[in-house]
Amino acid sequence: MPTILIAEDEPAIADAVLYALRSEGMQAEHRLLGRDVVPRLRAGGVDLVVLDVGLPDVSGFDVCRELRGFSQVPVIFLTARNDEIDRVLGLELGADDYMAKPFSPRELVARVRARLRRSQPPMPQGWTTHGEFAVDREGHRIRFRDQPLELTRYEYALMAALLQRPGAILSRAQLMDRGWDSDADSADRTVDTHIKTLRTKLRAAGVENDPIRTHRGLGYAFEI
Repeated sequence: MPTILIAEDEPAIADAVLYALRSEGMQAEHRLLGRDVVPRLRAGGVDLVVLDVGLPDVSGFDVCRELRGFSQVPVIFLTARNDEIDRVLGLELGADDYMAKPFSPRELVARVRARLRRSQPPMPQGWTTHGEFAVDREGHRIRFRDQPLELTRYEYALMAALLQRPGAILSRAQLMDRGWDSDADSADRTVDTHIKTLRTKLRAAGVENDPIRTHRGLGYAFEI
């Protein structure tokens, strides 16, 4: 989940934005003062900043100028004014977007998503994305949030098959057809055993809320 940092001194606006972002599956953090933005960004893990221009201690323009000295994280300005000079100044300082108050939290979320998509590096050739997962079927590799997963041959085969049809229930026989070479392999190493080890590795990689769903008597499905 992307992490969004909101710097806003009006509690009602901050609460509405936090709620809207979290409702869309994002992590959101709030800072009241501008001086707290740069240290948080230096700590890492922030994917986008929603920055109020009129913060109580320092101008959002000054905050943006400072953070642009070390970071290219996307910035969306919020302001109570809609003057062209403010918009131009904000964009010249390196802001990516600009919203005047009052605004719709849903529209802000849409703009956040758009900026996040534009800031993502292009996926190397041969990779296909499935939510936060990416699969290189020719190279037999799977990534989660750009982190390679260390999978065995059978773990890869199971996960690649499940990701190819997200949400669909695949029986054990169907999964074996996609990854097992012989009956001997299927007798010694069951699908259930490899699903268990696969779940352990996904948790270790930071995957929250086990995406592999067990459908008793039917098989398994992968929920993205």
